[in-house]
Order: sequence, then C-alpha cells, then structure tokens
Amino acid sequence: MITEDDIDRLVPTFYDRVRTDPILGPIFESAIADWPHHLERLKAFWSSVMLASGRYKGQPMIAHLRHAHAMTPENFARWLELWKATSAELLEADRAASVQAKAEMIAESLQLGVHYARERSVR
Repeated sequence: MITEDDIDRLVPTFYDRVRTDPILGPIFESAIADWPHHLERLKAFWSSVMLASGRYKGQPMIAHLRHAHAMTPENFARWLELWKATSAELLEADRAASVQAKAEMIAESLQLGVHYARERSVR
C-alpha cells in the first residue's frame, strides 16, 4: 500500500520532471504561479485519492478546464509517460502499479470532462 512518504517523494520529483519537460514544462510554468503551494495541494490530492485521507479540498475538473486549450490527448499521454517512469523509479512495483492505474483513470476522466466542455461550448 502506498504511504504518505511515497507521495511526498513522488509528487515533487515528478513535477520537477514535468517542469523541465520540453512539452509539458511551458504549459505548467504558465499555469502555476506558486509551485510550493501547488505541490502541497497535489500531495493532498494524491493522499485523498490513494489513501482516502480527505486532505484535498478542491475541484480538479474546474481547475483543469481553465487550461483546456493545452489539454490534448498527446499532452495527457506525455504526462502519463512521465508519471509511469517516475513512479516506477521511486516506488516498489506494486505501489507504482497502483498509482499508475489511478493516474490513468484520472487522466481519462479529465480528458472526457474537457471534451464534454468543448462540445457544450460549440453548441
């Protein structure tokens, strides 16, 4: 089972890689003004998702819709690729597999939400 310590290692390391990624870096750098605060929110999010801790209080879909222009299938695929590589490197195989599966579900949900919002705005 994943732990808070796992999340505390995974999230900052992953987003360090996102920030330097040639595809995702510019998107995230333009969207995030306060990285220390954002990383704490992301750790709370993953704690809530993986451990049912209830630490995260927010609406990820609304936050992501503000950046819908950058939320393409290719960018999601790159995000997942980095997430899988980072989690595989930092976590035991079973823990990595659990956060990878959850990330895939979250990415799919966000992509569907963005697609639906785009469809509604066209009507």
